[in-house]
Amino acid sequence: MADIEPLKPSNTGWLVADVVADTFAFGWARTETDPALGALLADPHWQPYVVFPGEYGPAPRVVHTVSLDDMAMPNAKRPLFILLDATWSEARKMFRKSAYLDHLPVLSLEPSQLSRYQLRRSTPDDHFCTSEVAALCLELAGDGRASVILERYLDLYTHHYLRAKQQLPVEPDGAAHQCWRALGAVPQFTGISNQQQIG
Repeated sequence: MADIEPLKPSNTGWLVADVVADTFAFGWARTETDPALGALLADPHWQPYVVFPGEYGPAPRVVHTVSLDDMAMPNAKRPLFILLDATWSEARKMFRKSAYLDHLPVLSLEPSQLSRYQLRRSTPDDHFCTSEVAALCLELAGDGRASVILERYLDLYTHHYLRAKQQLPVEPDGAAHQCWRALGAVPQFTGISNQQQIG
């Protein structure tokens, strides 16, 4: 995560942590690497992928799919998606200046839809916010339910965020809440304050 990204109310990285239990977050710095991140990347239980547009990586490193080992096998590796949580300009800098990621495959996503992110818009429609990228990765890894939950969670958060920004009450019977309820049994999330509690 870029230095002040976690402090921005429009950041969606924390939504991922609410949905995916095995989520790790690390602050990024140009001159040093968190030792825990280095240990995670070296852990043989994981196959790391740097998720970034393929045109920014050397062609031999770029992949469009992930290897899904048979998880019943004793040495099976789970995909570990490395998302650069930042503005687009910051993310490009992080990608260029993180030498410890240079040996890893670059997962270039090819989504069929445009971004629906509405909280910040300074990039083209083919760029996605962190939680949208995570949802695409989950789908690619075969966890369609978690992908859909994360998509709907972003819609719900966006609704609450924009209504609060406009000083308007939330619409409990609006499309975002109806889609959320249609998911059925979903986890109880605690990321939104009591004043914006989702239902």
